[in-house]
Amino acid sequence: QLSIDAGGDLGKAKWASSRPVLFQPTLGLVRSLSAVVFDRDTKRVHRDRAALSGEYERFSYLREEVTERLLERLDDVHESYMFKEVVDLGSGSGHARRALSGRGLGIESLIEIDASAEMLRLSEADEAESGCEFAVRRLHMSDELPELAPASVDLVCTSMALHWVNDLPGTLKMVRRALRPNGLFLGAFLGGETLAEMRSAFVLADLERRGGVTQHMSPLVSVADAGALLQAAGFALPTVDTEVVRVGFPDAWTLWHHLRSMGESNATLQRSQSDLNTLLAAAAIHGELYGDKDGAIPASFQVIYLIGWAPHKSQQRPLQRGSGQVSLKELGLDFPAAESLPEAAEEEAIDEVVALALQREHAELARRPSGPLYRLPSQSAAPSAIS
Repeated sequence: QLSIDAGGDLGKAKWASSRPVLFQPTLGLVRSLSAVVFDRDTKRVHRDRAALSGEYERFSYLREEVTERLLERLDDVHESYMFKEVVDLGSGSGHARRALSGRGLGIESLIEIDASAEMLRLSEADEAESGCEFAVRRLHMSDELPELAPASVDLVCTSMALHWVNDLPGTLKMVRRALRPNGLFLGAFLGGETLAEMRSAFVLADLERRGGVTQHMSPLVSVADAGALLQAAGFALPTVDTEVVRVGFPDAWTLWHHLRSMGESNATLQRSQSDLNTLLAAAAIHGELYGDKDGAIPASFQVIYLIGWAPHKSQQRPLQRGSGQVSLKELGLDFPAAESLPEAAEEEAIDEVVALALQREHAELARRPSGPLYRLPSQSAAPSAIS
């Protein structure tokens, strides 16, 4: 269904189909970035290498888990919504395709976009083996600045790809433009608290062995910035939430091996070369500060989830200030003036608010899973659990 000109990372693609073309492939960068943080060519090489290793599916457990949790949010969307045309940005080996199957969303076609041709080949092989209930097309082009035709798709999802994007505001604006009115965007990426244990270990190791701190890890987006980016891109009803996924590893060396095998090695332009002495020190510090009695270490991945809708007249909107027609006094809610409240009553009201907030927090914690979600097959190099 797709012919690819491999003359560049963005590629020139055209559909061998009579269907309307949903994409206008980029022939060159149309935006001039003021700051380029990530080396996209290096990241593409990382992902190609991971796909060609022959063991990618063994190490893709984090991406598979995050994608499943992201698309579970579709279960809260009213059943009347149909998402006929779907786009998966940074599709990898087809994680979203597998998670979307069997959800009854009225999907007719899925477009998988990835800068790694080897990842797309993995997805094609997986589909050929397991089958799929809807049509799937694959486009080899940059998932950072894809040229999507305006108002052409109903759902855009992206999982574990946006934290390698240089122009995140531009990517979100392109997604917003590509959505039809009342279309949905779902995104998940790693946030600023990811691998906090490893960051601390490298800082202490650098101070001990080099006398200063160098860059070993990528800069990541905070939760507050993520919400601002959604609003700036023009999404309606923006929602941002976060959770921390913790994975246990036997030691730091196994953690680094898994990150490399996932295709998540550092790809910043200003990354520093890590010598053996620094790595030995970082591994020892990581185990000493965070290891349990058996020597296993935790790795924390902060996942930020984004939800945004393309504006539509049917969506609820706040009324203009001062447009209310009913007084609280007419409802029998005649509150005394603040200055007339006795001090004891004011303290009692504050205590009630605090108690209510704590009650809600405890209820939220009780709804979260407390134990490991699953355990991988018993292997010496496998993480112990994910929670």
